[in-house]
Amino acid sequence: MQSPAAPPRTAVAAEAVDVTFSYENRQALNGLSLSVAAGSIFGLLGPNGSGKTTLLSLFAGLRAPDSGSVTVLGETPSTGLRARIGFVFQESTLDPLMTVREVLAFHGKLFGMTGARARQRLDEALETVALTDRANDAVRTLSGGMRRRLELARAFLPSPELLLLDEPTAGLDPDSEKAVWAYLHERNEEGVTIIAATNKVSEADRHADAVAFVHDGRIVAQGAPPELKSGLKHDGLFVEGEFSDDEISEIKAWPEVGALRWSSPLLHLTVDSAATFVPKLFQAAGASVSAVRVHEASLEDAYFDVVGSGLDGDER
Repeated sequence: MQSPAAPPRTAVAAEAVDVTFSYENRQALNGLSLSVAAGSIFGLLGPNGSGKTTLLSLFAGLRAPDSGSVTVLGETPSTGLRARIGFVFQESTLDPLMTVREVLAFHGKLFGMTGARARQRLDEALETVALTDRANDAVRTLSGGMRRRLELARAFLPSPELLLLDEPTAGLDPDSEKAVWAYLHERNEEGVTIIAATNKVSEADRHADAVAFVHDGRIVAQGAPPELKSGLKHDGLFVEGEFSDDEISEIKAWPEVGALRWSSPLLHLTVDSAATFVPKLFQAAGASVSAVRVHEASLEDAYFDVVGSGLDGDER
């Protein structure tokens, strides 16, 4: 869209202080506190069920906390803030029978956008997300990537200052994912704050200015991706095999080994150097090893190091 968002009116775009929230007998947020700087791209990284979506819904004003406080754009979330906040849900909320243009026109009317200005904004939105040539096509005929871009255009139609994304690229192919993030970075450069909940490590690492690790309804670590990875061992390894308790205890005691999780048949650990660790591993327990995969230590390793479980939710 051509018109840039207004400069942030507050230094903090969204803040939660000691927030709790429960669904009947399940506690989703447990004393969670978080502050998101205005103008940033902020990633909420954690497994499904960790509380990410619930937190986004509180910021959007769709729910109210059981206790604690939530502030968005300097105010308590309310219907009056809806035009300043855009929300893209994990699951599509598009009507498959409507055309692309009808989806945007209807959404614009909800925010009082009519006449020539509304038509201009709609045309700009279609051009920005590269859907001008599909404007009169039904939503049901669009690919997954096109639908995601349409949902982003719909969320940005009223020129919000804050965009809340729940798994923004779930189910998209690499090209569509790249296109979505290119669009998001353009909007961020115009001053829009973006908070994205994801369990894609590479997505948070590559695009977020800051990341918070969410685990069991709490923020357990927060910072820029390089900061969160700075204390890690250099290499991460996934080792497939069958190890005895004695072998695991021996490996865990080696000084070059950092975080370690054994959940048969997979051993996940971080080490100073895979080049020196792997020969030592085969010497000590070679008969137990069936495969080794080495990767540079990532945000997933950092999450694992902090909470003792991976983004798949498995326990150490």
